[in-house]
Amino acid sequence: MGCFFKLRQMEALLDQWLWRQEYWLPPGITWKDIKTSGDSRYPLPRDLLITLPLALGFIALRYIFERVVAVPFSRQLGVRDRIQVRAAPVPKLEAFYTQNSRQPSQSEIVILAQQCDFTQRQIETWFRCRRNQDRPCNTKKFCEACWRFVFYIVAFSAGLTSLIDKPWFWDPKECWNGYPYQAIAEAQYWYYVMELGFYWSLLLCVSVDVKRKDFKEQIIHHIATIFLIGLSYCGNYVRVGTLVMLVHDSSDFLMESAKMFNYAGWRKTCDTLFVAFAVVFLVTRLVVFPFKVIHSTLFLCLDVFDPFFGYYLFNALLLLLQALHIFWAWLIIRMIYKFVFMGKVERDERSDEESEVEEEDEEQEEEDDDKEESSWEQGKGALNSKFTTLADNCVLKNLTKQRNNTSSRFPKAR
Repeated sequence: MGCFFKLRQMEALLDQWLWRQEYWLPPGITWKDIKTSGDSRYPLPRDLLITLPLALGFIALRYIFERVVAVPFSRQLGVRDRIQVRAAPVPKLEAFYTQNSRQPSQSEIVILAQQCDFTQRQIETWFRCRRNQDRPCNTKKFCEACWRFVFYIVAFSAGLTSLIDKPWFWDPKECWNGYPYQAIAEAQYWYYVMELGFYWSLLLCVSVDVKRKDFKEQIIHHIATIFLIGLSYCGNYVRVGTLVMLVHDSSDFLMESAKMFNYAGWRKTCDTLFVAFAVVFLVTRLVVFPFKVIHSTLFLCLDVFDPFFGYYLFNALLLLLQALHIFWAWLIIRMIYKFVFMGKVERDERSDEESEVEEEDEEQEEEDDDKEESSWEQGKGALNSKFTTLADNCVLKNLTKQRNNTSSRFPKAR
């Protein structure tokens, strides 16, 4: 009884400060005007409370899925983890590594060498080896990509099935026909809450997932997406909101599938999927999203209501999302340009590692291996390096994401 009373208090507090009707509804419209009646369901803020337990359920389901399905599947596809040499246990160096810096400066290396009675070369080698231990293995990255692929393909299929026969799927003007008195179907309601619950789970797991160079951009993306889904539901922007989610899901599952085959070493399959992903991403994020969806929310809706707080906030978040699309699209286009017109691709600009120093470590190890290889193998490795970088580019790593550690199978040419 006490728990129920606290929930009612929390709901009343949210209604008073966060869900004020003048924030999220056009002038002259109240929450009482938008309510569930008969067989029709209308969006209400309290409906979103279910997304938090859903997020916890997604996390638990992911834990089971990765161990029961993803790991055995990765072995079937041939995913192999690189064998890492563990750093020798040196308490002083370990304390410096965990408490100060993963990459000591030259002056710090000198001091550590004196304290541990090591040479500077031994100190540098120890820190490189220690950083390698913290690198995510291919199996971990494959499991993350596999989990996201399954969700995105299911979400895209469900969303397309529920929207393809709706008039606003073909004509954005229909998104505002009868607004805000627009009932939502049960399928669209679950499409909304499942997407929101999933992005909550991604945000909650961001500290344990593989970290990448665009870590901050990913955090911004998740937060903006959560706000967009939640606020669009509260303001009954459900029709245009379903279009936004469908546009994003259409390319995300291609990206995750390409990463899966990348970690498994299936080069041609990965390249084909990446090309498909790049085409779909550029078309949906740079053409459909701004010229159809954002144009509708910025201009077409003004024929139905006057601007209010929710209008400005919703469009600001959409424009923020579009800025991230342009950032990622620029990285894709630049990488493709270098590959097609310059005949080479620089190292992935959005890798799984937390710093560029670790990339240099891997390059050094590969250069050491090159000393024992023939010139024919070096040329072969150079060719494979181009396709590997193309497949494992900044956006291919998750938009998410991840650099191909299997390159050790074919050492790069000097």
